[in-house]
Amino acid sequence: MTETVGQAVERRRQYIGGGTMSINRAINPSRLFVRAQGAYLWDDAGRRYIDYHAGFAPYLFGHADREVDEAVIAAIRSGASLIGAGTMPWEAEIAQMLVEAVPALEQIQLTSTGSEAVSYALRLARAHTGRDTVVVMQGGYNGWADYVSYNLMDPRALVEDHEEGEEYPLRVTTAGIPEAVGSTVRVVEYNDLAAAEKVLATRQIAALILEPVLQNVGIVKPLPGYLEGLRALCDRYGTVLIFDEVKTGFRHALGGYQQIAGVLPDLCTFGKAVANGYPMGVVGGRKEIMALCSDPDPKRRVVIAGTYNGHPVNVAAARASIGRLKSREAEVYGELERLGARLEAGLNGVFASRNYATTLVRQGSAFATYFMDHAPVNWRDIALNNDNERDVAYRRAMIEAGIFHFPVATKQSSISLAHTDDDIDRTIEITADVVRALG
Repeated sequence: MTETVGQAVERRRQYIGGGTMSINRAINPSRLFVRAQGAYLWDDAGRRYIDYHAGFAPYLFGHADREVDEAVIAAIRSGASLIGAGTMPWEAEIAQMLVEAVPALEQIQLTSTGSEAVSYALRLARAHTGRDTVVVMQGGYNGWADYVSYNLMDPRALVEDHEEGEEYPLRVTTAGIPEAVGSTVRVVEYNDLAAAEKVLATRQIAALILEPVLQNVGIVKPLPGYLEGLRALCDRYGTVLIFDEVKTGFRHALGGYQQIAGVLPDLCTFGKAVANGYPMGVVGGRKEIMALCSDPDPKRRVVIAGTYNGHPVNVAAARASIGRLKSREAEVYGELERLGARLEAGLNGVFASRNYATTLVRQGSAFATYFMDHAPVNWRDIALNNDNERDVAYRRAMIEAGIFHFPVATKQSSISLAHTDDDIDRTIEITADVVRALG
């Protein structure tokens, strides 16, 4: 007999610590997904959903993309295997491809996840500067490691009295972090250049890390001059600027969002779309900093290790993904922009007649519908103005109607090359029905 959603959840609770392999899988409404292909998900009842969550956005080409999967299968059949000693030809090949694609990359290292890449980037920054403290963004997400697990999305009560130009009181997002770690972390608001300058000027800061577009809470774009301002401040105070492009990288441009912004960080991290959903993280940047990976002085050497770093399966997926983007760059990003614009126009038309405020913000193939009357500039703006109750009700109703957006307020949605005009038009039609029913 086929297992039901309830049975699967109960068995999960019995055998998995905390009841889920990742906190984000404990969603409401609960679903038991059994298959994904292209732009679609199927649950245990055989019901199909048009998917805009896309596993938190790695699937630029769609789920189970044939070109990517065939490259992986070919690597397996060729006898490519994890050796774990010596060197392997695909390591240099993917490194060259990435360095040639991304402006800020002079050298790289591979990890298995974005969280690992961020952790290593921070370690490199500390070794390079001889400093300990890092600055992170309120509302940003840079993985689950200790040094970035602060002030993920402070509730309204904790942000409403916050003053522009000031840093935030620290608030851990998980138990198990030593108090000593907090002494080396500072939190400022995204798009608040004055707060960043105040912290950088008064403390010895090793690194400032941020998503260049704040995509943990939808799509929050940098204000004019913000990224340029951070670059200038980090230069002035000797701080390493790190762009966390795990979500923005390759989804918005072959060279990452840094290519669009024209601002180069000292280090940057990638993941997700780099291998179209296969597990890979990338960390890289200035050769001067990356040289610390093999510094002859053991007191300066920044050790990199990981049995699965550069795993042939993941590298094959990345080579296929980056190679495809490189050879068809204008075609790929042109089509994603066209589909994004089509969906944006349709959704704006749907919401225009409603008696409550909505604002759709889009960057290429990534978008978010906010239930507020303007595009947000930071997390505080969202916390104070977004109608979270309506936001969640809308997302849940869309899931019931066969359109899968992640059922948490303000989360980003993504279009892939697997989506068609029919998918977009059907989404607009269903959205119209849903918002009409919700009132």
